[in-house]
Amino acid sequence: MALCLPCWVVCETCSEEEAKYRCPRCMKYSCSLLCVKKHKLALSCNGIRDKTSFISVNEFTDLNLLSDYRFLEDVGRTADAAARDLFVHRPTTNKFINYLRNRARRHNINLKTLPIGFTKRRENSTIFNKKEQKFYWHLKLVFPHCHAEYTLKRVPEDKTLTDILKPYIDPVESDPVDCQRLKIYTMSPQSDVQILMKIENRKQNSIRYNELDASRSLLENLKNKVIIEYPTLFVVLKKLKNDMVVLGQGKHIFIYCYSILRYFS
Repeated sequence: MALCLPCWVVCETCSEEEAKYRCPRCMKYSCSLLCVKKHKLALSCNGIRDKTSFISVNEFTDLNLLSDYRFLEDVGRTADAAARDLFVHRPTTNKFINYLRNRARRHNINLKTLPIGFTKRRENSTIFNKKEQKFYWHLKLVFPHCHAEYTLKRVPEDKTLTDILKPYIDPVESDPVDCQRLKIYTMSPQSDVQILMKIENRKQNSIRYNELDASRSLLENLKNKVIIEYPTLFVVLKKLKNDMVVLGQGKHIFIYCYSILRYFS
């Protein structure tokens, strides 16, 4: 930030010009943007003030007091958010797991869980909100043509698959970074996009996928299906026949695809 210095102070980087800035992190004086960048590189300084660093009483100013006050406010907000976070306080007991399975069964979803210690069990953030009487699912999206994966948390059961995919492959609403990474999807017509989910409890050499309806909600698509911990959706393009061989049409689609099978190896 620009300074109103009581006296002429020389730049501590070039030692030639009058200093105009002082780094909030290391308190070094600089005269220009070039010297600021040089001092950050030389001292591995990020330029962000250390909010917990010691400041003597003689150097303590109103700005330091205001900064400390805001720091305490941030801590309070973080603690309050953690106290309200259902996932942080989510029980990991068998009672909780059985409760999730029973609620899923009422929705005609066969939810299976893995023993404690398995990666999918550890990372699963699925919860059932008693007040709203609905699931918030942990969800994984796989885009095999771009070798990309995204993990979503707290996806409401009544959200359509189209809305779930919008931040990733919608030409208008998608995030610019994701849009670039998934360019092959965003450049393709929506009618060319297929959403598949692996049928569980089948042999490795006989993998099948259910084709899901993008216009329907996540809950409607999960009904009458087996889910191990949480759903994993594969987003593929019909036109890329060189990447996969479609052996069937209709409700069940059979796929042998190296780019997909690698996720299960």
